[in-house]
Amino acid sequence: MIIYNVTVKVAADKHSEWLQWMREEHIPAMLQTGLFVNYRMSRLLEQDDTEGPTYSVQYFTDSFENYETFKTTHAQGLRQRGYDVFGDRFIAFTTVMQEV
Repeated sequence: MIIYNVTVKVAADKHSEWLQWMREEHIPAMLQTGLFVNYRMSRLLEQDDTEGPTYSVQYFTDSFENYETFKTTHAQGLRQRGYDVFGDRFIAFTTVMQEV
């Protein structure tokens, strides 16, 4: 199992709107690519939330090839949609992991 992890710090003033957007638009769009079989969204604890909360969103896929297809075909457009909606009110970084 390959895990595509996106860690996101969201500005406090956009937190609720971002969470709703993730649940109603972004996560469904990620799953609709057909490349991910499931996801998990978690809020990081013991973080400095002064500027806003931090989340980890993990998308699970059966193969590294599916991840590569996502990266080359869908990633830029889905990422851009987040910037179109929230501008600079969040910061994100990604990691890719393999379940062992």
